[in-house]
Amino acid sequence: MQQVKTGDTVKVHYHGRLTDGTVFDSSEGREPLEFEVGSGMVIKGFDSGLMGMAIGDKKTVEIAVEEAYGPKDPEMVMEFPIDRFPPDVKPEIGMQLNMTNNQGQHIPVVIVDVKEDAVVLDANHPLAGEDLIFDLELVEIVGPKSMIIMP
Repeated sequence: MQQVKTGDTVKVHYHGRLTDGTVFDSSEGREPLEFEVGSGMVIKGFDSGLMGMAIGDKKTVEIAVEEAYGPKDPEMVMEFPIDRFPPDVKPEIGMQLNMTNNQGQHIPVVIVDVKEDAVVLDANHPLAGEDLIFDLELVEIVGPKSMIIMP
């Protein structure tokens, strides 16, 4: 029976939740997630949780912060002058925004505090600092990516 190994392209149904039971993502009602194992397309703990599984296998994996999105980085929390917000935007705690850095990359941020002269923004991944639990079901092993060798 074929088992998942690094380099395989797989299709997986999943149900992700926090340790308190809060569901943060699921493939329910959608096509299974397809990706290459070991390619960095998913978090490390998700990848390693699939290793050795066979088609039809189901299991639950607990993924520590370090194998998930990492700990919260205090340097990713910053103050932004409130007077730099457009006049028609009223900043509120929990509001999600997109900022653009000097290289033109979009960075999602969440307002975590509103002060008189500044807004505190958190650019950490929303799941940073969280241990995660995934229920996994291996639907298909498509196989390794084929290489084309040109003469």
